[in-house]
Amino acid sequence: MKTALLIKEIYLEGFRNLGNFIVQKYFKAFAWFSFIMFFMVLYAFIFRVYTGFAFD
Repeated sequence: MKTALLIKEIYLEGFRNLGNFIVQKYFKAFAWFSFIMFFMVLYAFIFRVYTGFAFD
């Protein structure tokens, strides 16, 4: 029983920070992707306004 508890503790300790690391990297990548998409939309809007696109 003690061996099973030690294996469980080693398993939990080994994967404790893994989820946090993945979540941090995911949100960092998502933030950069969002910024790039926002600036693309902003560029497209400014281009359309500059070229006289009719927003009907």
